[in-house]
Amino acid sequence: MKIQFNIRDLRYTDNGRELNKQLSDWLAAVPFESSSSKPVKAIISPHAGYSYCGNTAAYAYKQIAPEGISTVIVLGPSHVVCLNGCALSNFSCYRTPIGDLPLDKKVNAELRETGLFDTIDVRSEESEHSIEMQLPFIAKIMEKKLGSFGIVPVLVGSVPSCKQVIYGKIFAKYLADPSTFIVISSDFCHWGHRFHFAPYTANTDVPIYEQIAFLDRQGMDVISRLQPNAFNDYLKKTQNTICGRNPISILLNVSLLFPYWIYLYLFLYM
Repeated sequence: MKIQFNIRDLRYTDNGRELNKQLSDWLAAVPFESSSSKPVKAIISPHAGYSYCGNTAAYAYKQIAPEGISTVIVLGPSHVVCLNGCALSNFSCYRTPIGDLPLDKKVNAELRETGLFDTIDVRSEESEHSIEMQLPFIAKIMEKKLGSFGIVPVLVGSVPSCKQVIYGKIFAKYLADPSTFIVISSDFCHWGHRFHFAPYTANTDVPIYEQIAFLDRQGMDVISRLQPNAFNDYLKKTQNTICGRNPISILLNVSLLFPYWIYLYLFLYM
């Protein structure tokens, strides 16, 4: 069963040729010096509409070396359904305008066998954008391998710190596998009354957008230290509305198991 998303036209074009050109242009615009000199095993990429974040996401996806990759795991936060823990897909294939992405049934089954993953219901999965927005970029960057790799979408809900550790141990196996790549889907600060988050220091000449950027860069600095407890403390202190906080925290817990060879780089924040 293939999944056809409901919200595509609101966030990116349904025209395959036009979408392919947009993705190609964004990826081509990433300067060579913005590429990592070391193998990249995971990225954090935004999931807003492509008109807002397509060029930023391209910086992340340009780091992927498709050769040797057979599995791409995508961890995205749940926006449309209340969820305790993580959930897996029942779909066998994900349809994008530039190519279909089959489910990696083997890895999906391995995760399900842990007993720590629920199943995403069809309506929620069709309406959830955090995973969907990563798929065209995955299809584009892996276009020469379409049909020879699979994806594993993981919807992440509420995950207390004790469970973040457990999920970190589960996904560590896959981060260590040279044939597996992990994508974390997350935007950063959502500012405004509709997000119930509108901090503003009035007695200053610093505009709101710069205050937001400062708050986000603080968070990115904490994330770069690869310390999940420090990141959780930052979130409690600032209340920053980082929607992918739990997927990020799971990745940070994975990194604790590889203390000598994992580094984090910030390529672009806009």
